[in-house]
Amino acid sequence: MKELDPLVFLAVFQEMLGPLLWVMLLVIVVGTAAFIALLLKERTINSRRLVRAELAGLVGGALALVLMAKVSSSGFTDAGGPADWFLIALVFGLGLAGTAILVYTVLGWRKPAAQ
Repeated sequence: MKELDPLVFLAVFQEMLGPLLWVMLLVIVVGTAAFIALLLKERTINSRRLVRAELAGLVGGALALVLMAKVSSSGFTDAGGPADWFLIALVFGLGLAGTAILVYTVLGWRKPAAQ
């Protein structure tokens, strides 16, 4: 494989996640749009809400690792080289960031910041 084809990644993720892939992509698109709309509306970052979202993000990162272990044919004990550990860290980081953004957005639209 000499060139990077995004459709190959789509096919692999579709095979691994099934319909969950499309649900996750929908949540990503809608959550990002809602986050950007919230930032444009408030024009600031609420620090208290951000700390709560970051704490929830830790749980989201752990859940992303659990999902990764469920859909792949290998576990954490199979990680041998630096590339494997980099991928594990990347999955945790993406789960943490995604969950933090979604929780921040939900908290922001549910209860606007007091001014």
